[in-house]
Amino acid sequence: MCYVEGMEADDSGFEITQQQGAWVVRMWWPVGPINGGPQRITIEPAEGAPPRETVRGISTTVLRRLDMAAALSLAKQAPEAQRTLDEVAAKINEMGEAAGLALEGDGISERYLALLAATYTAMADMGAPAPVPWLSRLIGRRPETVKDHLKRARRDGFLTTVAGKAGGELTEKARTVLGELAEAGSE
Repeated sequence: MCYVEGMEADDSGFEITQQQGAWVVRMWWPVGPINGGPQRITIEPAEGAPPRETVRGISTTVLRRLDMAAALSLAKQAPEAQRTLDEVAAKINEMGEAAGLALEGDGISERYLALLAATYTAMADMGAPAPVPWLSRLIGRRPETVKDHLKRARRDGFLTTVAGKAGGELTEKARTVLGELAEAGSE
């Protein structure tokens, strides 16, 4: 069984991830035109993979089953994906800066906690590897402080918890506050 898990990009290139049984395969291409296969392939045991499936190492079957055609097709879409990723990152930066302004103006208010939770979930949903440090830069507070504020957002009912991973879901309370902010901004 092989499926594409996703794509991550930065200034140097982008990586496409596939899961092949008990293995995670990462294929990397540099920025620029896509003329063929990846320049680097990394294969590691998948998180939670049974040891009996990985103890003997990577088999030729795993290598033969890699879906290079799907990875190459996805790689050719990368420039568009990178533009979209840049646009999403710009929106997230705006949201984080708005949360920082709300904190400066109102302190730890419902408005601030809703903006903080929305920014954090957007970062996690786009696959940001380290949302808290990014968020702390935007808000102008230390990462420990941002973590405390996120805990408060959860405790005060703005953000749910997803076990074992960054992010969560915005609650109805958070969506209501954000809706009120959007209405006030359009007036």
